[in-house]
Amino acid sequence: MKFFQSFLNRGDGPEIRRVRHELVRRSLEVRAVERFTPHMIRITLGGPELAGFTSPSPDDHIKIFVPGLDGSPTRRDYTPRRYDPQTGMLILDFVNHHGGPAAAWARAARPGDRLEIGGPRGSQIIAGPIDHWLLIGDETALPAVGRRVEELPAGTPVTTLVAVPGVEDEQAFATATHHVAHWVFRSMEQADDAAGILAILKNLEIPDHTFVWVGAEARVAKAVRQYLLDERRIPPQWIKASGYWAKGQADASVRDVGDVR
Repeated sequence: MKFFQSFLNRGDGPEIRRVRHELVRRSLEVRAVERFTPHMIRITLGGPELAGFTSPSPDDHIKIFVPGLDGSPTRRDYTPRRYDPQTGMLILDFVNHHGGPAAAWARAARPGDRLEIGGPRGSQIIAGPIDHWLLIGDETALPAVGRRVEELPAGTPVTTLVAVPGVEDEQAFATATHHVAHWVFRSMEQADDAAGILAILKNLEIPDHTFVWVGAEARVAKAVRQYLLDERRIPPQWIKASGYWAKGQADASVRDVGDVR
């Protein structure tokens, strides 16, 4: 049940509506495991405790609770890739990388296993006079990017620019939007380097009334935001940039890189 809403007005620009949800912890059953791409594992979850689950924004985050690498309980943030209340199925995509407890859990997951989740605690719903969307990210943001492309109204112009390790990591989205995809290839060890994304971004047209959403490693997200502000003169209210993770730091994220000094 939603219990709090607030509105962030941006004048004639977009508006971010913040919605708070009742915080519920759920125990779910693994229904299917798919090696979706070489660096992505898709887990389908279900069970009666999904009743009442809500996730109105494509970049929502839930908490998942898994064993840490030392066996102690730990938690991580994940974006619900898709939720179908009709079938009672929740899909989560896990980046398959070494050294992370969530990825280790996903690699070992089998149908019948259990996963506890919490949330989402809240949502940020972006609305307003938006004529075009530009979504920029890396593999960690693909669940949010893919979900937004698929959930935008038919005919909406949307451009995606996503960095992944290789061509086999590209994803196709089932969408009725006017979607143009750009992919940057770099190793996962170079995921904190914004050069590849910036090189393509410099040649992209950004029409007026384009909302730019960024989700990537924190230094990349900050560099992209700074370029958009300084070089492309995009007003800050038309940009939402988040550091989904920070290289060299476990369980680190920056919700708004504009607050980082």
